[in-house]
Order: sequence, then C-alpha cells, then structure tokens
Amino acid sequence: MSVTAAAPGRADDAAAHQRRPAIVAVDDEPAVLAAVARDLRRGFGERYRIMRVGSGPEALDLLRELRTRGDQIALLIADQRMPGMAGTAYLVEARKLVPEAKRVLLTAYADTEAAIAAINEAALDYYLLKPWDPPEEQLFPVLEDLLTAWDSGAALEAGGVRVLGHRFSKETHELRDFLARNRVPGRWLDVERDGEARELLRIAGVAPDRLPVALLEDGGVLERPTVLELAERLGIASQPQQDHYDLVIVGGGPAGLGAAVYGASEGLRTVMVEQDATGGQAGQSSRIENYLGFPAGLSGSDLARRATDQARRLGAELLTVQEAVGLEVDGAGRFVRLSGGGSLSANCVLIASGVAYRQMTAPGFSELTGAGVYYGAAMTEARSCADQHIVIVGGANSAGQAAVYFSDYAAKVTMLVRSSLQRSMSQYLIEQIARLPNIDVRSGSEATAAEGETESAVPRLRRLRIRGPDGGETVEQVDACFVFIGAAPRTDWLAGVVERDRRGFILAGADVPAELWPLARDPYLLETSVPGVFVAGDVRARSIKRVASAVGEGSMAVSLIHEYLEGT
Repeated sequence: MSVTAAAPGRADDAAAHQRRPAIVAVDDEPAVLAAVARDLRRGFGERYRIMRVGSGPEALDLLRELRTRGDQIALLIADQRMPGMAGTAYLVEARKLVPEAKRVLLTAYADTEAAIAAINEAALDYYLLKPWDPPEEQLFPVLEDLLTAWDSGAALEAGGVRVLGHRFSKETHELRDFLARNRVPGRWLDVERDGEARELLRIAGVAPDRLPVALLEDGGVLERPTVLELAERLGIASQPQQDHYDLVIVGGGPAGLGAAVYGASEGLRTVMVEQDATGGQAGQSSRIENYLGFPAGLSGSDLARRATDQARRLGAELLTVQEAVGLEVDGAGRFVRLSGGGSLSANCVLIASGVAYRQMTAPGFSELTGAGVYYGAAMTEARSCADQHIVIVGGANSAGQAAVYFSDYAAKVTMLVRSSLQRSMSQYLIEQIARLPNIDVRSGSEATAAEGETESAVPRLRRLRIRGPDGGETVEQVDACFVFIGAAPRTDWLAGVVERDRRGFILAGADVPAELWPLARDPYLLETSVPGVFVAGDVRARSIKRVASAVGEGSMAVSLIHEYLEGT
C-alpha cells in the first residue's frame, strides 16, 4: 500500500501536513492512479492530503488506520473496474467506515449503468467519466463543490459553541437542533456519558440544575438559555436594514428561498423572514433524490446552504429567528409584524411560511417531546442512535428518507405506517427501504401511547404501545421515535386578513371567492384575497407538496409581483 508522505521540513510543518483532511484515491492501474493523484495534488494538494492505494481491500485497511488515528477523510475516489473488489463494492464498505466522506466513482462510458446503481447502493455523490480533459473544466469544479459541502459539515464539529446537557432534555435538544439547522459550528457534550462535560461544568462553576449550558468562544457562559438568547449572543438574530422593501417574503423554505433568489436578482429590494432556519421542512430532509439536476441526490441542509448563499450573494436580506405574527393592510402598504417587535413595510408580501408536522395526540407523546420523541428528521440525534432501536411514524417521502438515513446508525429502524408505503411514498424510496435489512416496515400499524420516565428530573422515552393490523397491542422497548404524520399550515397569524380553506391553507388565484376580491381585474395565479399579497409552496391550497414545485412557485410569484407593481 503506497500513500503520499508529508512534505519534508520541520517537525511542526510535517505534523500540520498530516492533520489535513485526506482525499483517498483507489485504482488498480498504476499509471492511471498516478495521473489521478497528480491532478488531485495540483487542484487540492494545498488543503488536503492526497493518498493513493492500488486496491479496494488495501484502501479499506487505510481508512481503518486513518479513522483509528482520528484523522478526517473528506473524499473517496474509486475506479469501478478493479479486480477482486469493484469500485462500487469498495464504496459500499467504505461508507460504513467513514459515512461523512464524499464518494466519487470513476467510470468508462460502458460503466454508466453500474454508476447509476451505485447512487443507491453506496449513496454515491458523483460519478466521473474518464478521461477528463482539461481537469480545470471537467474535474476541479465537481470536486471543489463536493469538498465545499464536506468542509461546511466538518466545520460544524470543529470548535465553536459547546452545549452541555442531557441527551433526553427537551431544552438541550432545541439548542442542538437550532445550531445544526443554522449551521453554527459547535459540539454537544452529554453530561451523563462524557467526562469532559462534567469537568467543564466544574470549571465553569455551573450547578447541575442549571443545564443546559452554552459555552461560547468568547468565554461567555449561558445557563439555561432560550434559543433566542443564544441566537442574539451569536449575532444570528438580525434586524432589518431598510425602512421599506419592494418584497417581504415570510418563510425560508424552498419557495421562500426561490423567491428571494429571483426577487433580488431582478432588482427588487427583498427581505426574507424565517422563524427557525432556512430550508424549512425540506432543510431537515436527509436526502432529496428526485430534485432535477442532482442525479446522486443532495441533502436538505446542503440545498438550503446553497440557496441561502445564492440569495445573499444576489442581494437579498435574510432575517432569522424572527416570526411573522400579523399582517396589516393600509392602502397600498403591506406591513408584516414581527415577534421581536416592530414590523416590515413593503409594497408586496409573499407568504411561504410552509407547514409544520402534526402533533401526536396519543398519551405520553406531548410529555416526551424532545426527550426521545421528535417531529421531523432531527439529524442532530442520528449519531446518538448508534446501535439502538428507533421508530419512524409515518409513510410519506419524508418518513422514508429519514428511515434510510437512520438505518446507517441505528441497529433497527421500525416504520409504523397506517396504510401502506405505496399509498404516499415514491417508488425509488420504497425500493431503497426494501433493500435495507435493518428496516422493518409494519403496514396497518400505529403508535397508541409513549411511555417512559416522565416524572424524573430528565424524562426520556422507553417504550411504545403499538396497535397492529389485527387490532392487538404490543409494548416494545425503543430508544427514540421520529414522527412524520402530515402537515398543518402555519397560517394562524393571517386569520381575518387572508382567506383560507377549512384546513388553514391559503386560497389563491381562481380559488379566491369572487365576493371577497376587491378589484376589477381577476387575482393573479398566486395572489391571495388581498391584492399584493401572494402565496407559494406547501402553504397554498391545492399545491403539489414537492421541493421542485415550491421553488418553481417562488420564482413564478416574483414574475407576478412585477406585474402587480407595474399596474399599481
């Protein structure tokens, strides 16, 4: 096994060289492997260690060695046609050792089918056709994009905020989830399992009943902070920079981000308000595999990061940890009142506030929320679920994506589906789930109660009561439960102002009752019962609940807003 060595020089230079994240390339043809390594060194050698290996088994041994030493592996590149172990087989095994590393398959044109199959089998991030020439156009941009995505994830675990608390504390979970979804670098330390956490508490002089605690990089110590308090100390909570805008967007999911990108790029003074973190429900998705232009899929957080960076680069203003609590109409003016006080003045408003997962009403679920019961994918909990039994409640795409994601960590994943997967899940997900041996799908089943230590100082989920298709109930030991049971629109703040259907979704276009429309012209396709107030995405009545359609509606709304502004 041959790998590149540290550059010669002083011991501290060599040590710094060795600490760089690794890119591991595998190919059985020495000449090809040398050429791959040469291009990798030229493009990325200053930031990463380039390591090359001649076979899949040798590469797996190297990954085990690197992992044992605590080294980071950013990218795996493997040729498909290798004797003994094909590239796809190697990447499947490598994924078990270093699941966070990006994976790239090198293929000839005839191997395209194998590459497409590897997208599902090895969660492949990209496949490259050989040869690439010039690498500046055919290789470097692809790998730079993958490494940027990896870097952003790795940065979240390096330095930054340290949160000390109990795993099954609702308050601790909220802080961890907030930091992760807003991509704030930080670490969580469990005071029950981690000696470092207990030592830090002793040094900081914090009593055990004051958990959770946030230790900031500037030396600040926050005891039992709320999410808003932490956001303000980190400089995340922001204030508007202008007195008046052309467009205020409420909601930072795919529809809101799409509108922010198009609005800002077309010269509208645009501000977007998001109460949690950009990305919305889609931002919590472990992997979106049917989004156009991403054949290997992409995570919801990656999509949110890309779109947020794009919107900001084009000039859109983003206000996070701010919730819209009211809409006022005064002549041609539209005013969005904010939870933090004050309001935003605009010519037009786009409502893209999305939906929230419905809450379980069965006994015990409310008391154990955040303490073993979670709504949405809660990616921050994935590693804590290693070798445990988790339950997914729901049978739509979001539930399926979560089940596939958690199967990489948990010993067993049980899906409780009221009817069947075929009723509301995409076929590609059904096929993925069927291939995973540690996912158990129980059709015609539901959770009837959550049980655990609700009276203790730190409550936690221990058991679920499950009713099967025959009506009989069983009690099962579980470690965590993730709920995906439909959506409730976030529209209560619009009551009495904008017309909604009986479920709370916003009516637009031809669905607006004629007697409620005040103008001689008809409402535009995405215009609500209030002229100049538009709606896009999941919150719109009769919308298609897909990421691509939400992005499309966000961009379409901007075009209609231009028409409105030109006519006023």
